[in-house]
Amino acid sequence: MIKTSDVAAFRRIIRHYYKKHKRDFPWRETSDPYRILVSEIMLQQTQVDRVVSKYTSFLKKWPTVKKLAQADLRDVLAEWSGLGYNRRGKSLWLLAKVVVSDFRNRIPNTPEDLDSLPGIGPYTSRAVMAFAYNTPHALIETNIRTVFVHSFFPNTKRKISDAELFPFIERTLDRTQPREWYYALMDYGAYLKKTKKGSNANHAVYTKQKAFKGSLREARGAIMRELIIAPCTLRKLQDKIKLPAERIGHAVEALKKDEIIMKNGTIYSISD
Repeated sequence: MIKTSDVAAFRRIIRHYYKKHKRDFPWRETSDPYRILVSEIMLQQTQVDRVVSKYTSFLKKWPTVKKLAQADLRDVLAEWSGLGYNRRGKSLWLLAKVVVSDFRNRIPNTPEDLDSLPGIGPYTSRAVMAFAYNTPHALIETNIRTVFVHSFFPNTKRKISDAELFPFIERTLDRTQPREWYYALMDYGAYLKKTKKGSNANHAVYTKQKAFKGSLREARGAIMRELIIAPCTLRKLQDKIKLPAERIGHAVEALKKDEIIMKNGTIYSISD
């Protein structure tokens, strides 16, 4: 197990870097649980730079969870366009409805209640606890993972599992200011990735994302853009979208399976 002196040395490195190079994002300027939750769901599998503008415009349209619960799904998905993974947008919309009906318009303040919401997993619930409520819970995401692999398994060639990293995360966690501590870890991890000093390639859950061009994700995004404008048939989608017809068909089925779109006769449209 990590020594007390090593914990102190590790914390000094992280805090020193953060003091000089901390990043500014709009979601770091608030502790509003709803706004934190919106940012966390947007940031899932999406680059930070793409999220900033969407986050701001999304909250201008739906500044509260109650406003979002009252929104039309088509409008929510139209605003979500460009972030990818549209099921996250629908899950956020469904989540808002549950919060309004079951939690009296208030984002829950326990991991267990947060876990019960649509589209919320262990990381997101713990992130909301840390960033909105400033309560200490061990959590891991790609940048944090990079920091701990780099710092405590520097010469290891084998795959490192999250289970091996969590004891280090628990041991080094700043329990008085977890919000700032996790921001600092994320910023240091982003720095390590940028300078190629850190990599998740030797982590057990690491998978390199496939190129967007020519992918099913590209087809899904194109289909959503068309259906947000107006419902139409598969043939019309294939005519409008300059991608292989077979790929369009596969993407339509995937969106239908995710209950993001629905079919009525031959016509596809955004789900109710």
